Amino acid sequence: MNFIKVENYEQLSEQAAKIIADVVINKPDCVLGLATGSSPVGTYKKLIEWNNQGKVDFSKVMSINLDEYEGLDGEHDQSYRYFMNDNLFNHINIDKANTFVPNGKATDIDAECKAYDERIYDVGIDIQLLGIGLDGHIGFNEPDEFFTKETHKVVLDESTIVANARFFESIDDVPKTAITMGMGGIMSAKKVLLIANGQSKKDIIEKAFFGPITPKVPASILQLHNDVTVIFSEK
Repeated sequence: MNFIKVENYEQLSEQAAKIIADVVINKPDCVLGLATGSSPVGTYKKLIEWNNQGKVDFSKVMSINLDEYEGLDGEHDQSYRYFMNDNLFNHINIDKANTFVPNGKATDIDAECKAYDERIYDVGIDIQLLGIGLDGHIGFNEPDEFFTKETHKVVLDESTIVANARFFESIDDVPKTAITMGMGGIMSAKKVLLIANGQSKKDIIEKAFFGPITPKVPASILQLHNDVTVIFSEK
């Protein structure tokens, strides 16, 4: 496990972007596991900048996202499909037909989850980008009594709903359920890159990577992965 501590969010974003860009440059048809939320926005901005400068080519890249709110379609401005288009895909030369986000409007969620897992294991993720919640969740894998292997529907923890309420008009508008890649999909990635910034994340980073492996701290399972890089900034 490789820990990189940097001074600020800008340095975190550049370091993370360099790691992802290196994967793309060395394997132009790689599969990127991508994440949403505030943490990766700076990383995506760097990748856009380098793509526009001709330094990184995404034309053959495939991407698979971690999760999506149930009930939101890709046109909803708080859906994770919309987020990815707005923060990355619309600004780089990736083929959107090769970008995958769970279908939050699927009529059969179980079938959607099964198909999503089949795609993950069929193509293989070369590097999985992750953030981490204050309760240790990765993707929408919330603290639980057990680790869930498969892509699945999850009832969001109250703390997650509260944390995401800032993106909606009111907390009542935040979806209460989501589809998330399971721990099996995340752990199947050849490399894992987790980014976290701010003093508020310091305690959960310590619990996740220096405490016991427990589903009550979902990210702690990453201690079992053989190629994990954690980039942390206190600012």
